[in-house]
Amino acid sequence: MKAARWHKAHDIRVEEVTEPGPSAGQVKIKVAWAGICGSDLHEYVAGPIFVPVSAPHPVSHDVAPIIMGHEFSGQVVEVGEGVTKVKPGDRVVVEPILACGKCSACLHGKYNVCESLGFHGLSGGGGGFSTYTVVGERWVHPMPEGLSYEQGALVEPAAVALHSVRLSSLKAGGTAVVFGAGPIGLLIVEALRVAGASKIYVVELSEQRAAKALELGAHAVVDPSKADAVAKVRELSGGGVDVAFEVTGVPAVLQQCIDSTHYEGETIIVSIWEKPASFQPNTVVLKERTLKGIIAYRDIFPAVMDLMMQGYFPADKLVTKRIPLDDIVGEGFEALVREKQHIKILVQSPEA
Repeated sequence: MKAARWHKAHDIRVEEVTEPGPSAGQVKIKVAWAGICGSDLHEYVAGPIFVPVSAPHPVSHDVAPIIMGHEFSGQVVEVGEGVTKVKPGDRVVVEPILACGKCSACLHGKYNVCESLGFHGLSGGGGGFSTYTVVGERWVHPMPEGLSYEQGALVEPAAVALHSVRLSSLKAGGTAVVFGAGPIGLLIVEALRVAGASKIYVVELSEQRAAKALELGAHAVVDPSKADAVAKVRELSGGGVDVAFEVTGVPAVLQQCIDSTHYEGETIIVSIWEKPASFQPNTVVLKERTLKGIIAYRDIFPAVMDLMMQGYFPADKLVTKRIPLDDIVGEGFEALVREKQHIKILVQSPEA
């Protein structure tokens, strides 16, 4: 079968690989659509980050080259012995977590902060940029009737956004700013609407992404090339917001997020970082502010799909390009590097 495999930074190849089959407790899925994530782009531009290269990943036991793609939907075509959650023909999305199940975090149900955390499609085990993939039964979620495969490919990034807002201190009626209107930033705007934020501000350079943020419910967008972003957010919010979400991974933006909140404000760090970032601790100490990091999601995929059935996280507004797997490098990864107007590019799985 065909699959897109990461070999090293700037080296992803569409290759013929062995078609996988399910072992006991596993589910084989014919992939329908898979999204290119910001994490995938980080691996392409500056990896390895999650991709194992020097030693096999402790859960997947794989090492590069690995099949990429962790935001995907598809149809069950075969199940291994003992599987009862799904059956062949079921339409599903995959929660692409690799967790050991044995560390303290896993034993307390916090599997997204597992000591050996990895991701199916980033850390080995197969991936969604392929014809077929195999995952453990636990990580497969049946899709509701009426939810399209394209919408299903957005469940994973929407789960990141919803988890970010859930773990924040934002309460209904609170105010927030999102720094960065890429796919996750825009999905956070949607999640903030779900949570009942009274005012949502966005800081974004791209005119196209700024327009999309307003379309999705942001109350104002600040272009940091034309105004002091912190001063403008503080002016619009009457002294600072309750919660700032950092979704750029740009080191200088971290301090801007902190400064855009009021006393006892909170900054949620969502990005995966290619290099260190610094901030002035006194700006946290003297205002009793809080910084919190989040990673991925846990126990949230069904809630995301329920919200999608209510009209939230709409694929028709977020997907800007659809491509076949053969074009994933030039029309996918390279397009995201050179064309900043793109929000989400979906990759269609090859036929069997």
